[in-house]
Amino acid sequence: MSSDEVSFVTVHGHRRAYVKRGRGPALLLLHGLGCDHTTWDPVVDALARRFTVIAPDMLGHGQSDKPRADYSVGGYANGMRDLLTVLGVDRVTVVGHSFGGGVAMQFAYQFPERTERIALVSTGGMGPEVSPLIRAVTTPGFHQAMGVLTLPVVRHVGATGLRLLSRSGVPAARDLGEVADIYDSFRDPRARHAIRHVVRAVVDWKGQIVTMSDRAYLTRAMPMCVVWGADDRVIPVSHAHHAAALAPGARVVVFPDAGHFAHKDHPELFVDTLVDFVDSTEPAAHTRTQWRRLLREGPAVEVAQSEAGDAPVAPVAQVVALPSA
Repeated sequence: MSSDEVSFVTVHGHRRAYVKRGRGPALLLLHGLGCDHTTWDPVVDALARRFTVIAPDMLGHGQSDKPRADYSVGGYANGMRDLLTVLGVDRVTVVGHSFGGGVAMQFAYQFPERTERIALVSTGGMGPEVSPLIRAVTTPGFHQAMGVLTLPVVRHVGATGLRLLSRSGVPAARDLGEVADIYDSFRDPRARHAIRHVVRAVVDWKGQIVTMSDRAYLTRAMPMCVVWGADDRVIPVSHAHHAAALAPGARVVVFPDAGHFAHKDHPELFVDTLVDFVDSTEPAAHTRTQWRRLLREGPAVEVAQSEAGDAPVAPVAQVVALPSA
C-alpha cells in the first residue's frame, strides 16, 4: 500500500491514519505492537478483491497521533468502534495480529453486535509466555536506554544487523527484519512512550497478564479462526493449543516454516485460509437473549489451569497443522 492511499480522520481530537480498499463484506485488520497498517501489505491486494479492507494505524503507531492517552486493550477496542462508526461501517470480521489479536478479542467481547467473526494471527492473550524483548519494554529505564540506542549511527548499525540476520535462513532469526522496523520506529520518543504504556497494560516481568481464558466460552456464539507460525519465537506456537482448549469450536491452523508474522511468511496461504474461513461460516447473529444465556451458563467445560498462569494444561480440541512443502 503506497503512502498516498493513507487517509486520516480525527476522532476525539486525535488524528487516526487508515487505509480502506476494495468492496464487499468488511474486514478490519489490526496490526501488532510497534507495527502499522503496512504489516498487511503482502495480503491486502488479494483480500481487497473480495472484501472492504480497513487497515488502521492504531493510536500511538504509524502515522496516527501518539498522545498521552488510554492505551489499554479496552481503550483500543473503543477506538476501533468509533473509527468504524465514523467510516459508516456497521459490522466487520475483525482480524488481529499479535497485540492486535488481543484488541480483536476485546472488540468482539465489548461489541458483539458489530462483530461477524474473529480471526487471530499469533495472538496475545492465550497464555503468559512472551519474548523477553517485549518484557524488557516494561523495565525501568527502557525509554532512556532506547533514546541512546536509537541515535542515528547506533540505530543504523543495529537495524542493518538485524535485517542481515533475518536473511540468514536461520528459523530463529526469521522475524528480525520486522523487529528492525519496530526498532527503527522507536527513534520517535512519542512512539516509545506510547509503546511503553501499551506493553505495561498487558505484560509484566512474568509475561502476559491479559487473558481471554475466562471469556473464551463466549466464542460459541461467534466463528473464530486462529493462525500460528510453527517457528514463532515471540509468542510460542504452543499457544495455538491453548486457543484450541479455550475455544473448542475455533478453527486453529499452524503454518509450517513460518514465524510470528505468518501472514507475511505465507501470504497466499493466509489469504486462502481467511477466505475459506469467511466463506464457510455464517456471520454471528448477536442477540441479547443469546448473550444472556451464554453468560448465565458459563463455560461448558472447565479448562484446567497451570500454576504458571492462565494457560490450559492440555488442549481439548484438535489443531490442524498444515504439511511442510
